[in-house]
Amino acid sequence: MILELLLEILEDLHPDVDFENCDSLIDENILDSFDIIALISEINMEFGISIPPDEIVPENFNSAKALYDLIERLSDGDW
Repeated sequence: MILELLLEILEDLHPDVDFENCDSLIDENILDSFDIIALISEINMEFGISIPPDEIVPENFNSAKALYDLIERLSDGDW
């Protein structure tokens, strides 16, 4: 459920990207700073999670899996 919703959010930003298989969203400049801000906002609204500034690093946004792991870690497994 979390991953499916996250993929929907990502696909709304860039429908042409294969988010399930791409692991270089930041490295290849697929996501820019505006996308990151939009993602943080959507994650906050959809999952009720605030992403602290020290977690806003490329490693956490480079793939859907990395974002999923971040959400899981910050939610303390409340899903």
